[in-house]
Amino acid sequence: MIKEHDRVVLKTAMLADGLEAGDVGTVVHLYKDGLAYEVEFTTLDGQTAAVVTVEAAQVRPGGRREITHAREMAPA
Repeated sequence: MIKEHDRVVLKTAMLADGLEAGDVGTVVHLYKDGLAYEVEFTTLDGQTAAVVTVEAAQVRPGGRREITHAREMAPA
């Protein structure tokens, strides 16, 4: 079960927020027994890129053998 402060991987793109499938974020709030989450996505220098509400089906826990991958976000 995903908990607050867990890192999660976005399964679907959220183009309006500049996010792509595979982006990694941190759960900052749980809604309704884990049916939805508030997730913060940050740049590598720690700046908030987006805070979005996602349904549980839109994210998955990060795996122990996965690594993050850097990409440049489009300008806001």
